Amino acid sequence: MIVKTEADLEGLKKIGKVVANCLQYMARSIEPGMTTKELDELGGKFLEKHGARSGPMLTYNFPGYNCISLNHEVAHGVPSSQKQILRGDLINIDVSAELDGYYADNGGSFIIPPGKAADQRLLDVTKQALEAAISIVKADAYINMIGYQIEKVATENGYTVIENLGSHGVGRGLHEEPKFIAAYYDKRDKRKLKEGHVITIEPFVSTGARVVDEEPDHWTLVAGREHRTAQFEHTMVVLKDRALIVTIPDPV
Repeated sequence: MIVKTEADLEGLKKIGKVVANCLQYMARSIEPGMTTKELDELGGKFLEKHGARSGPMLTYNFPGYNCISLNHEVAHGVPSSQKQILRGDLINIDVSAELDGYYADNGGSFIIPPGKAADQRLLDVTKQALEAAISIVKADAYINMIGYQIEKVATENGYTVIENLGSHGVGRGLHEEPKFIAAYYDKRDKRKLKEGHVITIEPFVSTGARVVDEEPDHWTLVAGREHRTAQFEHTMVVLKDRALIVTIPDPV
């Protein structure tokens, strides 16, 4: 999507705020022993309360309101009454939703206390990778510099990036142009960002995995059980000289 009017911008800000607040509400609501389905239902009720509809459910008929991934699950985890959240788990929550014809996408990884220092470091570096990528966003910037920044931060800290998951355009649909923005430097990608482009940036940084595989449920993407992977994601509008992030939650 290319933002062309003030109404476009306001619509994106409105849904951006909803998904950001939903993500933080779900993170605060986690209790050891609850299932991912119970957590998902809390998120679904939050979206409904604010007039929004689940993006993956609306677009892909996903079997849940939100993607919730545990431990070796990296992305698109299906909420289940059989998946219990335990102390020390690493959980990723990805909230995307639609409101008044506009979509926004926001994700984050969290540790269920008591956590390990190694997991916290992984989360910290993933946030740094996201921030580094956002810092280069502006009109006419090369899209492949997003992946360059993510890969640089990850490798300098001894981590890998998941190469078959990437960022993407968003706005009037959940996945739009520019399609697949790699999390690594792809010298063949000559695309440039345009002023008004609406994109996500979502690095997946891992302790050693480089690709994910699909589980038999045809949704959940996993790496080896020996690896931990974290993700953080924002939706933003490309301005002349910077990124305008729309997925900023209200202060608690």
